[in-house]
Amino acid sequence: MPAGCSFGNVPPVNGGTMNIWEVILAFLIVVLILVSLLSNVLVLICFLYSADIRKQVPGLFILNLTFCNLLMTVLNMPLTLVGIIYKNPPGGDQLCHIVGFLETFLTTNSMLSMAALSIDRWIAVVFPLNYHSKMRYKDAALILSYTWLHSVSFPIVATSLSWVGFHHLYASCTLYNKKLEDRTQFMIFTGVFHTFSFLLSLVVLCFTYLKVLKVARFHCKRIDVITMQTLVLLVDIHPRLVELSSVAPINAHWGVISKCLAYSKAVSDPFVYSLLRHQYKKTWKDIINKVLKRSSINSSALTSESQSRNILQVNE
Repeated sequence: MPAGCSFGNVPPVNGGTMNIWEVILAFLIVVLILVSLLSNVLVLICFLYSADIRKQVPGLFILNLTFCNLLMTVLNMPLTLVGIIYKNPPGGDQLCHIVGFLETFLTTNSMLSMAALSIDRWIAVVFPLNYHSKMRYKDAALILSYTWLHSVSFPIVATSLSWVGFHHLYASCTLYNKKLEDRTQFMIFTGVFHTFSFLLSLVVLCFTYLKVLKVARFHCKRIDVITMQTLVLLVDIHPRLVELSSVAPINAHWGVISKCLAYSKAVSDPFVYSLLRHQYKKTWKDIINKVLKRSSINSSALTSESQSRNILQVNE
């Protein structure tokens, strides 16, 4: 998640021996990387295997969300792990700027993809007879186009103003302002960015799923999961607001913990939106049965071939 500015709250720390908290946080990052990579790859396999999933309009939103999560997993999470260990910008300032740009883009894109999925479910449940006319591939493409345009605009502005760098509080390459004279402008930018990205997504999620709840009570548990998932992502805003106020220093462990909570979204997304749904479960059963059947056929063929050789040897 993007971070805020710091003026004396979190001094740079040179790499050294890791304490117990840093070891625990590093281990947590490793677990998040492995689980996120596995779960998101499984979603891609299901998408490629099942023609029915590919035909559905929400599949475009899920595919976009999955790619965002995968890029976050293979690019940002490992560099945060390196930042926790060495406490310095991984790969130099230029690479850090690129990674910070991508983090801002990917987190915003994934949040807006969640909002798009909630709008799709709202239309499907509340207006089932008009769903296919209201949510077509063309409409989904337009929504995704806006999502990308919205997501890329903020990191472009931040990069052009040199508001991207390595933040020691989060041990990550993210939004970061080092110039005291830009403090007010950066605070305004940070407020606008989080209002029109994360807060907007939360409002859309709550509105749409509350409407769905009135129609379909069985969605209740899933609504709770999605809303809590968004709130977990918004936890990262708290240390940033405290940091911007410069009232008190912030413990670096809390900053990294909030980063881990933000990364946990990449782990939970595949289960909330894909793998726990009936169609994806059915697809995985078909894949497993196909693999087992093929293995069984190969095993039978090898057994038959072995028996034939034994019979020939006996006859000789």
